[in-house]
Amino acid sequence: MSEKKPSVWEGFKAFLMRGNVVDLAVAVVIGAAFTNIVNAVVKGIINPLVGAIGTKNLDHYSSCLSSSCEGQQGITILWGSVLGATLSFVITAAVVYFLMVLPMAKYLARVEARRKAKEGTREVIEVTELEVLKEIRDALVAQRGSGHREP
Repeated sequence: MSEKKPSVWEGFKAFLMRGNVVDLAVAVVIGAAFTNIVNAVVKGIINPLVGAIGTKNLDHYSSCLSSSCEGQQGITILWGSVLGATLSFVITAAVVYFLMVLPMAKYLARVEARRKAKEGTREVIEVTELEVLKEIRDALVAQRGSGHREP
């Protein structure tokens, strides 16, 4: 007998409805929204603080490797834009870590500690019940041993 193969449409629907595809889509959407939050914190709070110490725009800082760098002539190294991108990355990473990752890690550690404490309580109760059952068994064995013996 021939087995009925799923149609291309059914296969596509099954692919879309798998949990990991939906989870990935949700992660991308949440990541985009989270990017807006991080960018707002960096642009609204961190960059003005850095600008108060130095300059807000590092793109104009450069060095010339040839004798003349006027116009399009000469070799210009734009080290200011590299420094600006590096600072932006470090600041963004610090904001994400200290304002998002670290508090979430502490929260998850507290939740895990509570869960382990509850499991420890259950183990103590189970051990206590087991000890009681062993005592009952020993008492029954002792009663049988001291009582009548069947031939």
